[in-house]
This record gives sequence, structure tokens and C-alpha cells, in this order.
Amino acid sequence: MTTAHDILKQIKDNDVKFVDLRFTDPKGKLQHVTMDVVCVDEDMFADGVMFDGSSIGGWKAINESDMVLMPDVDTVHMDPFFAQSTMVILCDILDPVSGESYNRDPRGTAKKAEAYLKASGIGDTAFFGPEAEFFIFDDVKYKADPYNTGFKLDSTELPSNDDTDYETGNLGHRPRVKGGYFPVPPIDSCQDMRSEMLTVLSEMGVTVEKHHHEVAAAQHELGIKFDTLVRNADKMQIYKYVVHQVANAYGKTATFMPKPIFGDNGSG
Repeated sequence: MTTAHDILKQIKDNDVKFVDLRFTDPKGKLQHVTMDVVCVDEDMFADGVMFDGSSIGGWKAINESDMVLMPDVDTVHMDPFFAQSTMVILCDILDPVSGESYNRDPRGTAKKAEAYLKASGIGDTAFFGPEAEFFIFDDVKYKADPYNTGFKLDSTELPSNDDTDYETGNLGHRPRVKGGYFPVPPIDSCQDMRSEMLTVLSEMGVTVEKHHHEVAAAQHELGIKFDTLVRNADKMQIYKYVVHQVANAYGKTATFMPKPIFGDNGSG
């Protein structure tokens, strides 16, 4: 079992400069605070780190804002995207008065569900294998004011670009409407990007299996191995983070919205 001492040794041996404490908010978004290693000691792992819970929507009121980030030493991994050497640790949210898991912490709720499964006698372990699909766009514009409301999405794969003029010419290699499932490149324009996503996920400790183009134009999927609820929930947060970061590095933007394009396949 990993201990705080093991983590501190790893920080020293690998010349880690920062420790990024990450947690999931009520909307499912990953949040973080970055600690300089001079502040990282055994007390931090024992007592946690205080933060302002009132600034996270759906949590505390401003008059009772203190909350605790409690690092989970079994979730340590390195962030490959930051310029400075940074270790990531996922955290639980605790009530500072009782020291108990905060009842609106998504990760804490998942832990309680696993504990209930065992206590009920229904089973010891439940495995989950989510397949999170996503879209990758080249350009996203949106506006919401009284005089201009709407959005516009663009990708070289979209059928709407069949007659678009490009500097390099329009070669016509794009999926037909609902015809994006499993085509090889050049119709599948994001082969290398998805391969890089899987490579980075593997480096961050996620067991990967496959990737492919999905049914809609600009829609994709990565496959990771099934695991227990909390462990795979953690991995899905890493999954989404990697997809967003790699797409951004390619000058594109990824979204896990359930149905960004009207009339075409949504993402499950």
C-alpha cells in the first residue's frame, strides 16, 4: 500500500517541482490547486488542505465556506502537459468539523455506493466500462446576448465543408452523414491524434484498449479497460483531461457534450 512517505520519496527522486491537487465538482468538472513542493509534507497527507468551498457552485455558503481536500495517495501520477515537473493527486472532499466525507462530493458518493454494495451482500465488487464519445472541432463560435444568439461549429470533416475553399485545396476526404464509423484515413482525419491520446493515457497509468472514429463526422471514441466504480471514475476524469489537452495541442477543441450537432448522432 502506498504511503505518504513513499510519495515524498518519489517527489524527491524525480525532482518534482509542484503537486497538483485535483477534485471533481458537482457538475463533474475537474478542478485543481497547485502546491509548491515546499508545502508538501506528511502533515498535508494527514490533515489535508483547506480551501473555499463557497466558490464551487452547489457546495457551501459563504459563512461556512471552509472545506478540506484530502489527497488519495493511490491516485498519484505525473502530468505530461505542464512545463514544470508536476505530480497529480486526486482528492476527496471532507467536512472540516466532522472530518467525514462531504455528502455532495461526487467521489465520496461513489465510495459510499461501493461500501453499500458490500454491506448489502449483493456482491463484493462491481465493474464498470464506460465508453465516452466526444467530438473534435476546428472552430467553435457562440454568442448569447439580446441581439445575437446562436452558435457555429466547424471541422474539416463536416459535410457542410464539401464546397469550402482551402489553401491546400479541398480533397473531399470526409465522412458522409452518419457514415463515420470505422473508415480508414484520409477520411478518418484524426487517427494520429487519437493514437497520441491513448499513448498519453497509458503513460498516466490508465489501461487502454482501442480507439476509432465514431458514426458522426468529427466524432471519436477511445476504449479503456473496465474497473471498479471509483477507480474507473478517476480514470474517466483523466480520460477527459487528456482528450481536451491533446486536442488543444493540435489546435483543435474537444467536447463531451451529449449532442452538439442537431440531427446527427450524439455522444454516450
